[in-house]
Formats: sequence, C-alpha cells, structure tokens
Amino acid sequence: MPPKPLRLLVITYYWPPSGGAGVQRSLKFVKHLPAYGVEPTVITVDAAQGAYPVLDASLAAEVPVGVRVLRTRTSEPFDSYKKLTGRRQIPHGGFANESKSSLQQRIFKFVRGNLFIPDPRRGWNQHVLRQCAELFAQGLTFDAVLTSSPPHSTQLIGLELKKRYGLRWIADMRDPWTDIYYYKELHHTPPARWLDAWYERQVLEQADEVLVTSPDTKRLFLGKSPRLTADKFHVLPNGYDESDFREPSAPPTDCLMITHTGTISETYHIELFLAACATCTTRHPDVPLRLRFVGTVSAGVQEQIREVGLGKHTEFVPFVPHDESVSYLLRSTALLMAIPNVAHNFGILPGKVFEYLASNKPIICIGPVGSDADNLLEECGAGRALPYDTYSGMLDHLDSLFAAWRVNPNLDLPAINHARYSRRALTQKLAQLIK
Repeated sequence: MPPKPLRLLVITYYWPPSGGAGVQRSLKFVKHLPAYGVEPTVITVDAAQGAYPVLDASLAAEVPVGVRVLRTRTSEPFDSYKKLTGRRQIPHGGFANESKSSLQQRIFKFVRGNLFIPDPRRGWNQHVLRQCAELFAQGLTFDAVLTSSPPHSTQLIGLELKKRYGLRWIADMRDPWTDIYYYKELHHTPPARWLDAWYERQVLEQADEVLVTSPDTKRLFLGKSPRLTADKFHVLPNGYDESDFREPSAPPTDCLMITHTGTISETYHIELFLAACATCTTRHPDVPLRLRFVGTVSAGVQEQIREVGLGKHTEFVPFVPHDESVSYLLRSTALLMAIPNVAHNFGILPGKVFEYLASNKPIICIGPVGSDADNLLEECGAGRALPYDTYSGMLDHLDSLFAAWRVNPNLDLPAINHARYSRRALTQKLAQLIK
C-alpha cells in the first residue's frame, strides 16, 4: 500500500481570484504538493470581502480538483479607505505606493503605520483562528501548518496555532518585514516600531522552519535575534511553472521588442536606460525599436519615456491575466527587469525573473551588481546587472543587442540553466522539508 499522505494546512490571504505575483507562490505549492505525498488544505479570505490590489480569475483553473479550500470572513478598514478617498482600488504595499504628499495621504500612512500593526489585514486573523478551531473540533489533524506572507499579520496566526495546538509551523515569508523598502514611509512612532519588531522577532524565533525567497533576506532575518540559527532558514525562491510555457517562442521579426511585465515606478531608476534606448534609435535607424510595458507604469516613468522621445516607440498594456503575461514574454526579443533603488535591494528577487528565465530571452537588468538578482542571472547565463548610473555600459549593451538583431532577429538563448527553479522542483524541496 502507498504511504498515507501527509496533511498540510496552508493559510494564505492571497488566493484566486486574487492576481499578481503574491498569489502564485502558495497556489503553485498547492498545485504540485499532491504529487509528492502531501495533501494540502487551504484557508483563505472570502473572495467577496478580500482586499485584492488586482484580480486574475484565470488562476482558479490551477487549483487541483479535490483540494479543500475554506474561505472565511474578514474585518478590514479598506472599505472605509475607499469611501474616504473616493478611490476604487486599495493601495499596494501598505499605502506606500501612494505618491501624493497631501495631508490626507500623510494621515492615512500614519494611521496605517501606528494603528494597524503589523498591517491592516490583521482583522482577518480572528476569523481564521475560529475556522481552525472548528476543523480541530471535527477531529481533523495536520502534520504541519504553512503560513504565507505578506501580509505579515498572517504569521501571527501561525504563532497562535503553535501556542494553542503545538502544530509544526513553517513560516513562508516572501518579503522582508521591518526592512521592507517602504517601511520608513509609514511614519511609525517608537512604540509602534518596537511592537512591530517584537512581532517579527517572535515569529522568527517560534516558527519551526522559515522559508525565504533570497539569500539576502535570510541574512536580514538572521540578524533579528541572537537565538536564531542559520539551519532554521531555507532559501526557496519563487519559480516558473513548466505548464505555463507550452506556447512556442515567437520573437517578432519586424522590430526589436523589449518587454517589461509588472509594476514599475520612479524608484526603479530606469531613466538612463531610456536615454540609452533613445540614443540607439538614432544610431541604428535601420533597427526598429519597440518598448512594451505590460502592467502598471507610474505617471513619472511615462513622463520619462516621453521626455527622451520614446513615446512613439512605446506600447503600454494594462494588467492582463497571468497566461497572457507569459505570452507577451514569449513574443519578445529581450526582457527588461529593474530592481528598485531602495535600501536592502540586494535581496530583492522579483518572482517574474524566473518566468523571464523560462522564456529563454536575453534579460536586461537595471540594478545593483552582486545582488541576488545579478548572481542568479549570471548563474543561468541570461545576463548581468547594469548599475543605475552607468549610461555608457547600458549604451554598449544595447549597441551589441541591436547589432545582433541586425544579423538575426531571434536572439533567444541556446540554453539556460534554470531547471532547478521550476515550481515542481521547488515544491519537491518543500515536501521534503514537511516530511
């Protein structure tokens, strides 16, 4: 007889129909875990009440048949925020994406940073704990619980479950907590900052295992307490799903198409790259350049594009479902990735970089040399990081790209060493950890 599958309770706020990068990590784990002898049960927020920055209903098709998904109510302040501001969408990143410096925005950031610790979604926790109590009262048992964050308030659920029931607890932390790049924008008072750091330290110390997505994030968390040891932390990056790349690569033959997917703003500092692109359109008039941004592009970046004269060379595509986003990658000549120029950016490893790798395209990375992203690209033979201030380096890189396109418009890389970053391979590592 085959061994009885292990039971894993997965607690994640972001779940289909939520879209964006955050939802995919938990979704892909759940998708592949049954193949490795782990039976997941998911607790998430009621889709009608969840505060999702973006929606992607297509991801629901990836939830395996038979996986139990339980949805709970929540108690959050976002409806009040939308009524007070007249905005339809909730802010990303703990209100930090709000670029306006009006008094109203400063007040909202202060309230967020001091009244909602660790974050405004903490109101969901009480409903999840009630749901867990009902499951345990029914006699259900689990071999482990995995809590996925952000929102980092979800980790407080794991902390409480460990305290009440002694469950083996795996804290999956996709981003830093008190070191996140927008943290200072939330105007914490000293007591609020102390409490937030205390929660972070409690989670890191009490969790049985901690998953992080990059080596530098592991380093940041290890420094939070002398009681922490390196063997508790496991670098399990985001990845790509082979099933998302069944469509063949089809780079255009009528233009050199550089595509960026996801969110980009002025903090990514691509202005010199844009200037180098503009110069290349003059240097290489026989090579038609197209820039394509799929997703959210800040007004400031759009203005930078216009200022250097690339308006007629640039296409803006609003947020699209994940499968369409992958299709745009495959219909590109090269891909643009930028790391925000913020504190602790050496550990920023965007989830999309793995899908960039899976598309086998040359990757133009604007960011710090020696960072986790730079090391990954070098390891896989897909490119190297170009520092924010090296206009000449960017120009040289683009010149070589234009020259290569002139010979052959298909610049797909012959082989990239990225198989270890498939979602299936990464989930196998998680299953081994659970076992």
